[in-house]
Amino acid sequence: MQYQEALAYLYDKLPVFHRIGAKAIKPGLANIEKLCAALEQPHTRFKTIHVAGTNGKGSTSHMLAAIYQAAGYRVGLYTSPHLKSFTERIRINGQPIPDEEVAQFVTTFQALIEAVNPSFFEVTVAMAFDYFARKEVDLAIIEVGLGGRLDSTNILQPLLSVITNIGWDHMDLLGDTLDKIATEKAGIIKPQIPVIIGERQPETTAVFLKKAEEEQAPIYFAQDSFLCIDKGILTGKRQVEVLYQSLNSESLIALMLTIDLLGQYQLLNLPAVLQSVFLLQQFPVSTEQLQNGLASVTRLTGLKGRWQVLRKNPYVVADTAHNKPGFESLLAMIPTIQHRQLHLVIGFVQDKDVESVLALLPTSAKYYLCQANTPRALAVHDLFIKAVAAGLQGQVYPDVNAALASAVAEASAEDLVVVTGSTYVVAELQAL
Repeated sequence: MQYQEALAYLYDKLPVFHRIGAKAIKPGLANIEKLCAALEQPHTRFKTIHVAGTNGKGSTSHMLAAIYQAAGYRVGLYTSPHLKSFTERIRINGQPIPDEEVAQFVTTFQALIEAVNPSFFEVTVAMAFDYFARKEVDLAIIEVGLGGRLDSTNILQPLLSVITNIGWDHMDLLGDTLDKIATEKAGIIKPQIPVIIGERQPETTAVFLKKAEEEQAPIYFAQDSFLCIDKGILTGKRQVEVLYQSLNSESLIALMLTIDLLGQYQLLNLPAVLQSVFLLQQFPVSTEQLQNGLASVTRLTGLKGRWQVLRKNPYVVADTAHNKPGFESLLAMIPTIQHRQLHLVIGFVQDKDVESVLALLPTSAKYYLCQANTPRALAVHDLFIKAVAAGLQGQVYPDVNAALASAVAEASAEDLVVVTGSTYVVAELQAL
């Protein structure tokens, strides 16, 4: 097979979450265990950090990858979903897996895929593990797809487990309370393997403490150890002062960091990143390497869609916020950008709690409603009805690019335009 044939085979043959949602999920580890057994257990042939959480796990994974790349290691990075190309999901030192590697994997293991009958996600996880093993990465950062306990990445025995935070998302699959959702995420905690919790939350702390105790896993709440103070954006990058306690004394150490991820919400992800790097002495990182990695995350890893500035005058940004916690962080960021009028280009998928998100949005903004080209997309006319019910005024557009073009045409040079609501909406931006 050629690359396009292989990709078409995967999409046509296997259930794909971003097309059909929850029906694509095949919970449990049986399929990935069968795949990895046939591939000679590739996931046991390299070291890993396993990253879960409701929001921030993608940014956290990319920041970790950038830091270890800056420190000179050969770093694998597995994330999902992709924005522009399937190959974005599997990277080594920021370079996507070559098309021919994807084609070769599918061609070689087509019979295995048909015998196991896995999901699309399970095959991509197996492909990533096989690629990282064959290319002999020093360390791989592996992002959980959904949940944790039953996610196919949970076959790993990592050096560290990281859980960024717990919020309201995928309640149909993970549970209708934060402690139930936390229980699913806590499923990545392994016997005697340290776990880092990014944000200490009253509803979930006890869940993590109990699971860590059961597994005899050392547990660290990163926000207790690292205080990150926003110093604003200077020369196009966010400046952060970090205060933490020295391991050798009770004195506080101040560390200045420059981060090229502009979203203020990245300060919530940063403590878990720093705790991971400071804890994982098997892969030492100097202060200079840490600073260099965080200053160049997008260049080193190819990360897109996190408060990504597309143009100025008007100021246009794209952000993949797609659930209530994500929007709360996004809306906290907007007042930090000086602007006259806010324009929101927005679309959602069907299985999100759209009403709760719309209730957060300012009625003073101008709305440009659209939908992504995926069967999971919330029809734009249905979104219009929900928006009107929430007191929001807007126009309907067939796709995100038409919506953005209209927003830019209507906006003055002093206005702010934000494209958001769904990873799939942002992915279709021609300007991304």
